[in-house]
Amino acid sequence: MSTQTTPSLADATLLRQRQIVPEIVPVSHATLWRWVKKGTFPRPLKCGPNTTVWRKADVLAWVAAQGQ
Repeated sequence: MSTQTTPSLADATLLRQRQIVPEIVPVSHATLWRWVKKGTFPRPLKCGPNTTVWRKADVLAWVAAQGQ
């Protein structure tokens, strides 16, 4: 039996900006992008010319770290 953990489907969920702001992170869109540029918020993935997403696990880990 392997002791490796398989990532769950929930870990692979991708979020669009409108799902993050203001639902998870109550800031403006401009603030979110300023944090990305500064490296204080997880970098998004570019899925296409007009589609940018974040890994839900990365965003939730960032939120958890803010409370520490």
